[in-house]
Amino acid sequence: MIQPAFILVRPQMGENIGAAARAMLNFGLDRMRIVDPRDGWPNPKANAMASGAGRVLDGAGIFPDVAASVADCDYVFATTARGRELTRPVMTPERAMEHARAMAAEGKRVGVLFGPERAGLENDDVVRANALITVPVNPDFASLNLAQCVLLTAYEWRRQTTDVPPEVMELARTDFATQIEVEKLGDHFEQRLDAAGFFFPETKVPGMKLSLRNMWSRLNLTRADVQTFHGMLRQIARHLDK
Repeated sequence: MIQPAFILVRPQMGENIGAAARAMLNFGLDRMRIVDPRDGWPNPKANAMASGAGRVLDGAGIFPDVAASVADCDYVFATTARGRELTRPVMTPERAMEHARAMAAEGKRVGVLFGPERAGLENDDVVRANALITVPVNPDFASLNLAQCVLLTAYEWRRQTTDVPPEVMELARTDFATQIEVEKLGDHFEQRLDAAGFFFPETKVPGMKLSLRNMWSRLNLTRADVQTFHGMLRQIARHLDK
């Protein structure tokens, strides 16, 4: 699958170029293109900020203008925080990267334009794009740092192309307790609580015990948890028996 090219248009600060390279590589992207960087190229500040992502900068293509940077692209997105008087689809980063993935899977070349830090892309840049990407930010403070915008878009690309479960349980080299282990822990608690006179009045005892059993099942206890609770109960019992 061909990665999208992330195209930084007239970037003003080497630090932002380096931070963008780092953000790209965080999510497996390395096809950077740079259009007419203000401070020339190569830029030592970019390399310093890249912090391990220097290979993205080493492989970056340098172009004199936007037209040259997108000449080989089949489809181009332009990132913008402003409304434009242009007839274009406007997508979230998530939706845009869904389209990018589908096109890349068919061998299409996709480019994503990111504007300069001060004012973003100009309309002359945006007219070369097939669609716009707008991040749903706070309308009272819509300006995103260049690297932040690259990060959000790269993250969505990674999310569309990598099967990552939305939630996992890190067990730290242990196992979940079995149902019988949790049941025995419940029995032990009931025994100790009964001895302490917790279950009162008699009419409410079944409901109280059911609530406790529900609590144990919700906790997703590990075997280590169960052993700890048993130890706590035994220690409390020994102390009270003195």
